[in-house]
Amino acid sequence: MSKIETQVEEIMTEILTGTEYELVDVEYVKERDWYLRVFVDKAEGIDLEDCQMLSEKLGAKLDETNIISGAYILEVSSPGIDRILKKDRDFIREIGKKVDVTLYAPIDGQKSFVGELQGRDENFLHLKDIEPLPRDKVATVRLHIDF
Repeated sequence: MSKIETQVEEIMTEILTGTEYELVDVEYVKERDWYLRVFVDKAEGIDLEDCQMLSEKLGAKLDETNIISGAYILEVSSPGIDRILKKDRDFIREIGKKVDVTLYAPIDGQKSFVGELQGRDENFLHLKDIEPLPRDKVATVRLHIDF
């Protein structure tokens, strides 16, 4: 995580303390322009008004602290229904739910798996009825969506 992402995470955590909101992720990336994306959630889901209110609060704090010197686009949004699981709390919260796992390289000819999340430990990701997957081989873990 970059220094800017870490600082924004600290600021956003302070803003969200004592509220019903949860900080899911922060990313600061260069695409055509620089983007600061902040993903938040709450039990009943995030709506446009939530995103606008949190964006205004974060924007004011960022202007005050001036941790980003150049131009950037601030986006505050929901992580979506197919959210990526990154942090320990994400994995704990989603135990028992179906997930899509993508690997960096195939294991026994297979590069993606769908299964019920049983947990993860220091070395492995555990899915029901699937051999443990080495964490260093796992590229992404997302909540599965049935269409």
